Amino acid sequence: MKQKKNYLDFVPKKNPAFRWELDDDGMVVILIENKGIYNRIAQKLLKKPRVSRITLEKFGSFIWRQIDGTRSVYEISGLVSEEFGEEAEPLIERLVKYLRILQNNRFILF
Repeated sequence: MKQKKNYLDFVPKKNPAFRWELDDDGMVVILIENKGIYNRIAQKLLKKPRVSRITLEKFGSFIWRQIDGTRSVYEISGLVSEEFGEEAEPLIERLVKYLRILQNNRFILF
């Protein structure tokens, strides 16, 4: 029988393919380099930026800074709870959904 893995045991790590920085307000900004022929054409013709900047909001920025490649989703949930308390509820559902979005965009890996 196959054992079902518990998402809370997963350990996320940042994808090294993406750089990031903090803006003046302390929010995390993920930098996405737009490469490839179609992006180059869009940059020339449509004045699209060479680097797109994705700014995470306060919850996302806090979560991003907790992802260190050693903390599990469960450990991160405890830190989020300490930082935001009731404001973070329903904590586990929101955290898992948020991490899945980051994973789907390849910003984090498990």
